[in-house]
Amino acid sequence: MNVTINQQPFTLPDAATVQDALAAIAARPPFAVAVNTSFVPRSAYASCALHEGDAVEVISPVTGG
Repeated sequence: MNVTINQQPFTLPDAATVQDALAAIAARPPFAVAVNTSFVPRSAYASCALHEGDAVEVISPVTGG
């Protein structure tokens, strides 16, 4: 299936989850995840199924001031 991760196109297996998307970009904590602008809690990464055309955003905290 085709999805976007941080506005970049990716092809993932048909039964992919948020956890698979994170593995595809080698995400390293800390970060927060949203699918189609809806927050996904860490406890749901392995069970949150992705669908064709989904937009996944992986957001890292920014420090400084």
